[in-house]
Amino acid sequence: MNNADTVLTDIVDYVRDYPIDRDVALETARNCLIDTLGCGLEALEYPACTKLLGPVVYGTAVPNGTRVPGTQFQLDPVQGAFNIGAIIRWLDFNDTWLAAEWGHPSDNLGGILATADWLSRTAVAEGRAPLTMREVLIAMVKAHEIQGVIALENSFNRVGLDHVVLVKVATTAVVADMLGLSREEILNAVSLAWVDGQSLRTYRHYPNAGSRKSWAAGDATARGVRLALMARTGEMGYPTALSAPTWGFYDVLFNGEPFSFQRGYGSYVMENVLFKISFPAEFHAQTAVEAAVTLHRRLAEMGRSAADIKRISIRTHEACIRIIDKQGPLNNPADRDHCVQYMVAVPLIFGHLTARDYEDSAAADPRIDALREKIVCVEDAGFTADYHDPAKRSIPNALTVELNDGTVLDEEVVEYPIGHKRRREEGIPLLEDKFRTNLARRFPARQQRAILDVSLDQARLESMPVHEYVDLYVI
Repeated sequence: MNNADTVLTDIVDYVRDYPIDRDVALETARNCLIDTLGCGLEALEYPACTKLLGPVVYGTAVPNGTRVPGTQFQLDPVQGAFNIGAIIRWLDFNDTWLAAEWGHPSDNLGGILATADWLSRTAVAEGRAPLTMREVLIAMVKAHEIQGVIALENSFNRVGLDHVVLVKVATTAVVADMLGLSREEILNAVSLAWVDGQSLRTYRHYPNAGSRKSWAAGDATARGVRLALMARTGEMGYPTALSAPTWGFYDVLFNGEPFSFQRGYGSYVMENVLFKISFPAEFHAQTAVEAAVTLHRRLAEMGRSAADIKRISIRTHEACIRIIDKQGPLNNPADRDHCVQYMVAVPLIFGHLTARDYEDSAAADPRIDALREKIVCVEDAGFTADYHDPAKRSIPNALTVELNDGTVLDEEVVEYPIGHKRRREEGIPLLEDKFRTNLARRFPARQQRAILDVSLDQARLESMPVHEYVDLYVI
């Protein structure tokens, strides 16, 4: 592809040529893998999710197809990517990347694992060596990097586009490389991803917040697999998909502005990714929820409760206010898990926040909305600066509670959530506990042990054939 946009060629040359050999990147990828699969297993408890799973046409059989963890489905890699991607994302509990654009880079695992499993099973059927899980981890590092590095300086939400555009682009690139495509073919595939119509953020915001936000990434990662497979057939690409005057991505969808970059591609994003460990909450609220849990405990020690609260002030950063500062009715779980007032009210009342707390039955408790009305968000410019500072990348929130009798509790400040790189030593044991809990939701004790024996052993996991690892998760 002559004279292709540099953004396209940089992505392609990275996925083809950059070696991923840093232990910290691969170890973080393994932790990301188990956490992401665990989130998918928990999602299988929700009928709103499981109704979307399975083949497009009931009864379709795919020899050597990909297996969907926690289910009996064996699907083509495109539909497999959608299924895995949907369960991963359903409960908003997988990893997060915060920058000019936000997102969840592990969403790409839908396309990566589906493709790797299918390729591995096909190779064995044809007498060839299967793919190993090390190749999956490397693909995860690279997909994280593509999505995250583009997100550092380029805000798609400000022009109304959803961040899953980056899932589609990253999945397309790494899957095309996994398929063994040539440089030209990978360029074609990545250009097709940018030319595609892109998802609007409509389903993430009032008055239209809804469940599509839970399967949008599954749809995007599946589309990435589809485009890579199309490029494998020799389908042409579009060298200036981004920069073409009038008709390119920049002019049509990005206010005529080219992308800017803070750094080149390496393994920075995976090494600095944020894990959601404690709470299934939109990440800008993680520290606010942690502070609310602490304040619930402090109130109990005083012999008080949420019923004694007159007012709550949340000192926060601009992104939190723009995305999850909501007043008025909340119509469904997807609406509630993107409302900071709701996510603070629940732990102040009950001392916890779980996925079940977003369901209609839990939200019917009148105390929640009554407390929501007492919560006010105020931007702190210093917090906003720290949020964007590459050396800090904090997600700070500070809660001040005033009681009905005039007592004002000391402000509870949390700058870094437990899933932040600065709290890795504290966080990884809890991440592993979260994985154990999610395995126990779906599998008998012997199967849980078999999965854990491999998943917590870096060397053993990396050397294991992909299809054998996935088979550990089959019902």
